[in-house]
Amino acid sequence: MSEFKLPTETIELPSKGLLYPEDSELAKGTVEIKYMTAKEEDILTNQSYIKNGTVLDKLLKSVIVSKINFDDLLIGDKNAIMIAARILGYGSEYTFEYNGESHTVDLSQIENKSLNEELFAPRVNEFTFTLPKSKNTLTFKLLTHKDEQDINRELEGLKKINKDSSPELSTRLKYIITSVEGNRDKKDIRNFVDNYLLAQDSRALREYIREIQPDVDLTFFPDGNSERVGIPIGVSFFWPEF
Repeated sequence: MSEFKLPTETIELPSKGLLYPEDSELAKGTVEIKYMTAKEEDILTNQSYIKNGTVLDKLLKSVIVSKINFDDLLIGDKNAIMIAARILGYGSEYTFEYNGESHTVDLSQIENKSLNEELFAPRVNEFTFTLPKSKNTLTFKLLTHKDEQDINRELEGLKKINKDSSPELSTRLKYIITSVEGNRDKKDIRNFVDNYLLAQDSRALREYIREIQPDVDLTFFPDGNSERVGIPIGVSFFWPEF
């Protein structure tokens, strides 16, 4: 049987692989992905995947050629792979609506947000931050795909108990924070978030994380606007015909 050739591209990860253990394939700082085929279009139109919210994860797992553990992917690195998959599948032009107007951006011009190597120990996904108001010192990590899955499952469980409950922010912080004043006990960390983390400190921590985390710069300048705003990732991102 003839062996058909399938083109691939090597994608540079925003983290450069520096936050993964040395024995991880992701430590190379690059991931090889293939061009989308009819198989991937089947994934994108699978109503079951769309309904349960797994369609993009299924797609990315399908196009990734490198032998990586998908659960280990940092969210910023996963975003970079998503952008690359979109470009290889449907081209770099992305048209979307913002404030009632149509805008088009060139996805190939999106740049990675760099990682400051002075902020962490080599190969350790952990950072230090002193809360400005309470002066408590804590450590935190950047979330992975597995963390996001665990957070979503916990939130779904909480909604079953109380359908009006919406503790997404505090739940996310409980996964992000790895120690408070040297205490790594998960129960104590959860108690700290629920009862002792001041709103001002919470906001400062979230802003710091956004500032330092490696990711892709998904922002643009709307016409007549001097400040960047986020590029909305809507249904037309992987379904341009819509």
